[in-house]
Amino acid sequence: MGRPGLNRRHFLAAAGGLTVAGSFGFAALGTGADALASDAGTRVRYWNLFSGGDGYNMIAMLDSFRKDNPGIDVKDSTLQWGSPFYTKLAMAAAGSRAPDLGVMHLGRVPGFSPGRLLDPWDVGLLAEYGVREADFNPELWKRAVVDGRLYALPLDIHVQLCFYRKDVLKKAGLLDAGGRMVTPTSTDEWFAVLKEAKQATGKGLQTIGLWHSDQNFQWWFFVAFYTQLGGTWFDDTNTEVTFDTDKATQVLEFLRRHITDGYADPGFGGGAGAEQFVNGSPFVWEGNWSVPVFDTADVDYGATPLPPVFGRQATHAESHAFVLPHQSGRGGATNEGAHRLAAHIVRHARQWAGGGHIPAHTPTLSSAAYRKLNPQSEYVSAMDHQATEPKVWFAGSTGILAQRVGPVVVSSTTGSAEPDAAARRMRSTLARLLAAKNPMDGRTAAQGGAAA
Repeated sequence: MGRPGLNRRHFLAAAGGLTVAGSFGFAALGTGADALASDAGTRVRYWNLFSGGDGYNMIAMLDSFRKDNPGIDVKDSTLQWGSPFYTKLAMAAAGSRAPDLGVMHLGRVPGFSPGRLLDPWDVGLLAEYGVREADFNPELWKRAVVDGRLYALPLDIHVQLCFYRKDVLKKAGLLDAGGRMVTPTSTDEWFAVLKEAKQATGKGLQTIGLWHSDQNFQWWFFVAFYTQLGGTWFDDTNTEVTFDTDKATQVLEFLRRHITDGYADPGFGGGAGAEQFVNGSPFVWEGNWSVPVFDTADVDYGATPLPPVFGRQATHAESHAFVLPHQSGRGGATNEGAHRLAAHIVRHARQWAGGGHIPAHTPTLSSAAYRKLNPQSEYVSAMDHQATEPKVWFAGSTGILAQRVGPVVVSSTTGSAEPDAAARRMRSTLARLLAAKNPMDGRTAAQGGAAA
């Protein structure tokens, strides 16, 4: 999933839904734990970071693969989400103990020293198993390529969304003829929508939850709206900072206004936004992984990409992708098994979409089965309007960039720093990071993993 928290792991458990599995260390999931006892001729060791609903969906997909490929054992292990996962993966790849297949957020690939800690995919072998470049969004595929070679095979994109309560918006007159939320195309229109929605909201509820004190969410929202403004980060060679402080200030002022105008309550931080949404708050900005949460809560809701308030569509997107952790002797039946397994899951990602993620495999997106999913079919357009972090070693989910810049965005949103001062601080932070050396160079994996 994109980020653990109440909205997925704890809320579901409290609601009587799925149980969180494999939260810490190595926890074998599904029938993978029985792989050692089987008689299959080939074994594929597979590490992932999926718990909660994502974990159970992945188990089902792995079991489907095992049924179709009885000659291949899959020994799957789930590691703790975030930095601990990347630390273990880096150390394993540097110490000749890497699994045959792994999962990584696509934004983290440049920092993992492709060619040192990651091995490239054999695109010819993938094609034999039914997965080709033509089956993917071109920009998504391009992000997975480093120095002309494919180092990640995208499974999905997971995006930040504007969830809305249909019952409240209907009362406020904010639904179109098709029963979907009207689309604001400017900041003034957006705040007019919030004003109308607030008047239709029950007492004791905020109008919108936006994780105002969370460094990851605030960073993700900033990336989305800064991209809407056409903002850039670095030049084409990643040697000069091109970050636009004027555009950044516009975004920071926009985010802060939700609190100063009284639509987001400073007292409702963290997962309280999702709780309030279930209780009748009209809006919450959340990751698509909250779809099962709200389905479980039996809420009449819709979900769209973040509103295009700066004139163009763009919503923050990351991607879960399969990678081949470096092995000095990679090849043979085990490597072919890893390619076959990854291709199978990518091609059968309809079940994965049930967790809210948008499958990377475009034939799956165009299938009738996917188009019937609701609200997934409402926000599928996000695939064509991805706002992503810059392609640099310090970016990516839970990476150094979010750790350093995310708190600066929070300081502006919550009012402890002025937006223009925060924007200048962001630019100086970007300059320092760009001048720094990637510690994950394949020789200092333990240091790089810890830093990341």
